Amino acid sequence: MCSGALVRSRKSAAHLAPPMTSFLIAGLGNIGSDYAHTRHNIGFDILDHLAKQQDACFDLDRHAYYCRFGHKGKTFHLIKPTTYMNLSGKAVRYWMQQLNISTPQVLVVLDDKDLPFGKLRLRAKGSDGSHNGLKSISEILQNNQYARLRFGIGSNFGRGKQVQFVLGKWSNDEAAELPNHVEKAADVILNFGLIGIERTMNLYN
Repeated sequence: MCSGALVRSRKSAAHLAPPMTSFLIAGLGNIGSDYAHTRHNIGFDILDHLAKQQDACFDLDRHAYYCRFGHKGKTFHLIKPTTYMNLSGKAVRYWMQQLNISTPQVLVVLDDKDLPFGKLRLRAKGSDGSHNGLKSISEILQNNQYARLRFGIGSNFGRGKQVQFVLGKWSNDEAAELPNHVEKAADVILNFGLIGIERTMNLYN
């Protein structure tokens, strides 16, 4: 559990900084030990790294594990939905409403099997690309005009093995390289809030 200095409950979350100084970062994944540190949970792991880097920590709240921190005049609200991947939109919508966050202030962090391992791709909007988490968010928000940071997990699986691969653990070689890629993803998130989506895309894509 976190100390009160680091966690704000949903009751106090409405008293926030003005628009565009606050950002909601949603890392996608599935809760439970069976899914921990799998490829599909890279969104959780990136947010865990960022929170630790900023001396913040998560606490269980409505529909998500939640924490917040300030950085260079910006406020970052991090959520790891507890709704499971297919209902990610339920958590994102709830926290957008609770925090008075608009779509341009939202960044979703997720895995992408269509990108090589470790490659990052930041986009201001787009299709769900067959990702169930994005599909849920787009359906519940009724638009796809939110930013997303895709983390490449590769596609090194045989026919009919996609689910096992996506829900599987990293290979030894991938695990050795993973910290550097996660660190870079955390930098992207901070820059999204500090300098905006366009400039961040130019820097990292």
